[in-house]
Amino acid sequence: MSHALAGGTNNGNRTPVLVLNLFNHTGVGIARSLGRLGVPVYAVHETPRAPAAASRYFKRTFAWDLSHEPPDASIARLLEIGRSIGSTPILIPTEDLSCLFVADNAESLRAGFLFPDQPSGLARALSNKQQMFHLCREHGVPTPDSVFPTSREDVLAFAEHVTFPVMLKTIETRPFEEDDPLKAGGGKLIAADRSDLLECYDKLELSGDPNVLLQEFIPGGAESVWMLNGYFDAESDGAIVFTGRKLRQYPPYTGQTSLGLCTWNERVAETTREFMKRLGYRGILDIGYRYDRRDDQYKLLDVNPRIGAAFRLFLGTGGMDVVRALYFDLTGRSVPAERPREDRRWLVENYDVASSIKYCVDGVLTPRRWLGSFKGVEEAAWFARDDLRPFAAMCAHPMRYAAGNLVGVTDRRPEWWRRGRPQGG
Repeated sequence: MSHALAGGTNNGNRTPVLVLNLFNHTGVGIARSLGRLGVPVYAVHETPRAPAAASRYFKRTFAWDLSHEPPDASIARLLEIGRSIGSTPILIPTEDLSCLFVADNAESLRAGFLFPDQPSGLARALSNKQQMFHLCREHGVPTPDSVFPTSREDVLAFAEHVTFPVMLKTIETRPFEEDDPLKAGGGKLIAADRSDLLECYDKLELSGDPNVLLQEFIPGGAESVWMLNGYFDAESDGAIVFTGRKLRQYPPYTGQTSLGLCTWNERVAETTREFMKRLGYRGILDIGYRYDRRDDQYKLLDVNPRIGAAFRLFLGTGGMDVVRALYFDLTGRSVPAERPREDRRWLVENYDVASSIKYCVDGVLTPRRWLGSFKGVEEAAWFARDDLRPFAAMCAHPMRYAAGNLVGVTDRRPEWWRRGRPQGG
């Protein structure tokens, strides 16, 4: 299950890693994956009291808030942290804010860190759903029909000729707080009719600059939702690629994975490989599709040009995952070719409790099917026998981690985020 790293048991001569923003269970997953190989792992987060920071595999968590500090101050602080760690650390952002911060300031940060060299502007274009839509159309990648209203009047005009239901999404995901993981799915709503469409639009459009798209709704249950996690090397080749399905989501029907299944889909894999090769993409990729049975196409929904929250669902037969592939590649080692661990299941405990209740209330899930769904679960996001403190810390905040959705949503995008957004996005 573990991969040998040069340097024996002493991790003093191994390249360290700095995780930029812990983002709930993503951070603890990175720490465990690399820490179990003896890699020294550090983190930067707005507070060292985050549940993920309790992991035994984090050597230290430095307090710093990217969303509130000026970019120049953040760059200086990160370079200072890198020097204090020693060597040249690998920098791993975990969510949109930290991902785009690294992309926008790559030239300055490269003086003190290792990370994949992306084409200029690509990370922002893929993170922005309007820009991503146009990239898909340009390169012939199937994606749902979408419109991008600039006002409430545009939405009213759209409602006159659309077939409901309609999906609404924020074009750019809002940064969300550690204590409020439900905001991760808070940028997606389904409107059943005209009045619902207007209500949903008003709920999502929080600022003066347009940030909502209206998208055709693709029918189908959880079985139609596909994911791909991969690592693309300096030649933009998929060094390792996994696919899987979201069995349950939180928030239900529109959110991130609460229970997932690793299973191979060649069409999704091939579409993604070709698309990323054309774009010159490098690094870890998390991407989502939905199968449309009406025209037998897998349609691209979202692209995260970074590590995904469900990355530990995807594992090779020898234990390789995308963060290990990144580490091996950036430290000059070859990435082992491994087949995906077919039928592996992975669970996010706090999310899945809440989502299962909703699915049961809706009649989508029965108690018997719920119990049976845990067959094949090999790993949980929080609980680990060799690292119990993150699970205990998460359980200490049950109300923050398992209640409410879209209540008091505010636009927390910092000014530097807005300045760097693509034109027309």
